[in-house]
Amino acid sequence: MKYRYNGLLRAIILLLCLPCVFSCMKTRQALYFNDLKDGVIASNLENAEPKIQKNDILSISVSSLNPEATAIFNTPNLVTTNSSTATGGMVQSSGYLVNEDGNLQFPLLGNIKAEGLSKKELKEQITKYLIDKKLLVDPIVNIRHLNFRVTVLGEVAHPTVVSVPSEKISLLEAIGLAGDLTIYAKRDNVLVIREEDGKKIVKRLNLNSTELFTSPYYYLKSNDIVYAEPNKSKVASSGRSERLLPIIFSGLSFMIIVADRIIK
Repeated sequence: MKYRYNGLLRAIILLLCLPCVFSCMKTRQALYFNDLKDGVIASNLENAEPKIQKNDILSISVSSLNPEATAIFNTPNLVTTNSSTATGGMVQSSGYLVNEDGNLQFPLLGNIKAEGLSKKELKEQITKYLIDKKLLVDPIVNIRHLNFRVTVLGEVAHPTVVSVPSEKISLLEAIGLAGDLTIYAKRDNVLVIREEDGKKIVKRLNLNSTELFTSPYYYLKSNDIVYAEPNKSKVASSGRSERLLPIIFSGLSFMIIVADRIIK
């Protein structure tokens, strides 16, 4: 009788400990950069300036020795718009819209092809036009993206659209601004969706590995989408937890009643 009770008691303890055993096995998968050691990681990342795309909003400012002649070039052809930030605030901005033809309308110069150019190339082009048409002497042109943003979705604390005034953001920074990945996120299978040359590029990244630091997707580009997939535990728990928990507790209650009767 005592032997049966001891065996039943050990079975109950084992049943209660199983979730702890499996959770320990998954701990490494919930960590970033499992293979990271002290030292220096050589970076071969390309920090090429992104190309201007359709629907980009550009801030273009022009200055010269003649402020009156310059003023007309500093009036954007787009009304002020609002965009949300990672903190939930609103930012007002106005600039030149790159239309569906890839052009922008610039004062006195008319249509200027912008799509496919870098900011530096567009700056040089506008400067050349102003000089060749003798509109300004020694003009200084500055260009910035006003709608540089990335979207972070899926298993993060706060899915959001992140505005990037500095025009440079890493994947880790974007995830951090979204409140970090939840415990249910697949850290070894984070998707980055990028559009280039009219094509959608999908890249899966492993945040458990230090290879991320040398990936060309370490730094995000404007309009990139980051998606953190839920792991099997999250998918399973969302559908079964309501059904399994009552069964488990009923089974434990039954085993305890049986054990109590055996003792008696």
